[in-house]
This record gives sequence, structure tokens and C-alpha cells, in this order.
Amino acid sequence: MANCFVDHNKNSIPVTVLTSAEFENWLTKQNPFTQSWLQDVHYKAEAGNTIYLPNEQGKFSRVLCCINDSKNFWGVGNLPLSLPEGIYELEVMDTEFENFAIAWGLGAYQFTRYKKSNKNPSQLFLDKNKNSHKITNIVESIYWVRDLINTPTDDMGPTELSAETKKLAKQYRASFSEVVGDKLLKENYASIHTVGRASDDEPRLLDLRWGNTKNPKITLVGKGVCFDTGGLDLKSSNAMLLMKKDMGGAAHALGLARMIMEANLAVNLRVLIPAVENSVSGNAYRPGDVITSRKGLTIEVGNTDAEGRVVLADALTEAAREKPDLIIDLSTLTGAARIALGTEIAALFSNDDKLAQDITYHSEKQSDPIWRLPLFSQYRDSLNSSIADINNATSDSYAGAITAALFLKEFVPDDISWVHFDMMAWNLKSRPGRPAGGEAMALRALFSYLSTKYQ
Repeated sequence: MANCFVDHNKNSIPVTVLTSAEFENWLTKQNPFTQSWLQDVHYKAEAGNTIYLPNEQGKFSRVLCCINDSKNFWGVGNLPLSLPEGIYELEVMDTEFENFAIAWGLGAYQFTRYKKSNKNPSQLFLDKNKNSHKITNIVESIYWVRDLINTPTDDMGPTELSAETKKLAKQYRASFSEVVGDKLLKENYASIHTVGRASDDEPRLLDLRWGNTKNPKITLVGKGVCFDTGGLDLKSSNAMLLMKKDMGGAAHALGLARMIMEANLAVNLRVLIPAVENSVSGNAYRPGDVITSRKGLTIEVGNTDAEGRVVLADALTEAAREKPDLIIDLSTLTGAARIALGTEIAALFSNDDKLAQDITYHSEKQSDPIWRLPLFSQYRDSLNSSIADINNATSDSYAGAITAALFLKEFVPDDISWVHFDMMAWNLKSRPGRPAGGEAMALRALFSYLSTKYQ
């Protein structure tokens, strides 16, 4: 269990969570000492205002936390690292407890691999009768996603990402295999090999399998570009600063796989991760090169900085070969999606309207924001090549997220339900429950959808 949770409430301090509208009614029910105290300190029941309430003996006895509305569970996300160390117990409706507890857990996250924390998080009592296993599963999985993304490439290159995947497989008795280096060419993964060959950390395709083969087959594909220089179309130094997060899609695929396996969902799970570094060296792939993909489609390289879609092409082709019931791919694919939706909303594309609607419903239910963008087929012409079947980049800067999704669509048959996520995987600023740094986006929505459908 994450160290922010405990399974006992001995000496726990209650945390009363109220909206501004509820405050006056609550106050009338309190003893004269509490009423006088709040009046004397000029407490204002406004969202974000938290106060420690003493008892008549002067001992810390309660926390009062004001939020916008009853669904704004993120309002408690700053408490674990702002309250004095101790054990606390949330006073919220049972129907709301799960999300509030998740917000508490995610607010306790600290990345401590290279720098020690100055404070241990306050702990929350989790009653075993209140979905405690589900709560800890989600929180611990997202911690891992954040850790993977936050870790610099020197410690999280293709080799280390492989080791993390293998460790996950061992933990849940899943099978693990990988195709590494020149073996990618022998096994017809030229797109993955071409993008990653310039790095001294060999490119590879990671493959995890778990679950009963008689169950519906779900395949997750995660973009594992462990660092993206842009290749010969070199990024500026400023644009490279966050490129350790370009394996965020792989981290998301692994985090979602962990949630699925820990919950023992009735699925036949496969996870495919093309793990590469897009580096610069004498054998780096070049603009104008043509790659023969695993599907047989030839790809003209219009831009070496559009490498994510190239490695995903081979992984999606392999995913589709087994005709799964559902393919989910997750990636930090385009800056264009960030221009369209900002950094806090994951873009969703799908060839299945019902699937997109269902996932969007669970997104709203979990307050895990996503927004569907169209696979607008008329834009496909912008990927045309005069010498190959398709170009990996367009000649203009318009609709970049859509054209990237249309590129991927070429490698997924229309008769397989497919959803593609293009996300930031990073918080540029800290918010309650969501500290600056690596972030899991759309995972709570996806897990809610999958756990409802495949219990």
C-alpha cells in the first residue's frame, strides 16, 4: 500500500470537506467554542481555504477543507503535503469517497530518486469496505507512470524501459519477450529499427502477454521514444528539455497494464512498446529516406522529428495481426494536439463511435479530461508522397494532430476497434493532486471503462 494510506484509524483526525454553500448550515451545528474560533480567525469558506480546528483543550482535533462543489475531489489534493504528519479520515459521502481518496493519494506523490523529500506525506485511513484495493491500485500505478516519465533518459533508456517491463511481467506472472537491435530487421520491424539505430542503446520491441486466452483480447501500444533529439531535423535546445517524457505513451501503457492485472480483469492482455532513442550519429536516418514498414507500406521520411508515428506503425501492424477486440495506443505524439487542446486534455481519435462515446462518458465520470478530435479523411492527401505510399509528415503546419492520427490509421484495419490518445504526459505547473512533472492522463478514464466492461 502507498505510504500515504493506512488501514487503521487509531488516533485519526477527521477532515471535514464542505462547499461554500454548505458551510453556514454546518457551522450552526458546531459547539460555541468552534463557532467562536472560526469567527475570531476570520475564516472565509472559500474554495481552497483549509483551517486546523482545535478543541477546547487546545489540541488539534479537526481539519476543515472548503471546495468548489461536491464533485471537485481535487480540492483535497494538496492536504497530504500541507497538513502536519499524522493519520486523517475523510468525512465525505460514501459515493464520493473513492475519488477523494485517489486525489489524496496522488497529492502525496513525490519524485525522490535523486533528491530526498523534506516531508513525509500525511496518511489517510482507507476502510477496506470502501474500494481500498481499487484506490491503491490506481494510485500506485499512477505513481509508477509518473516515476517512469520523470526519470532522465540516462536512467530510463530502451534498456531500462525493457527492464521495467520485464519486472512488471514477473510481478504478475505475465510472459515477456523482446526483439532487439538488428533482429528487428530480420523479423520485419524496419520502421522501429530505422528510427532507433543511431543510438548506442539498441532499439527494441517489448512484448508482454497476460491473461486467459479465451477472454476478449485487448492490446495496448505505447510510444517508447526514450529521448527525442529530433534526429537530423534537430530540435532546438529549449524544445529538447522535456524530451525524456517522449516515452510517456509507453509509461501509460505499462501503468494501464498494471491496473488491469492488479484488478484481474477478464481480458487477454498484450502490451507492445517500440522502445528507441531518436539520436544523431553517422547512421541516423535522413529526410528523404524511404522505409518499408512491417505492413509493407513504404514511408517517405519527410521529417525525422516525426518519428513516433513511424515506430508506432510497426507496433500497430503487429497488434492488428492477431485481430484483437480492441487496440489502444497511447503516445506523446504531436505538439499540434497541445495547440488544439492545451496541455491538460488528452486528444482522443477513434474509428469506433460507440467506443469513443463510452470512453468519453468515463472520462467525465472520473474528471479525467479527454476530447475527441476527428479522423477527417479529406486531410489524408496531405500525407501523399510522390515516391512512396505515404509520407510521415505534411508540408504545412495545419491539423498536425489529425494528420498524425490519419498516418496511424493506415496501419489499423477498419474492422478492429481502435482508439488513439495523443497527450502531454506532463504537468507544466503544480495543481492539487497533480504536481509539476510526469503525469498520467486518460488512464483513470480508460481503467474505468475497461473495468466496467470486463469485470
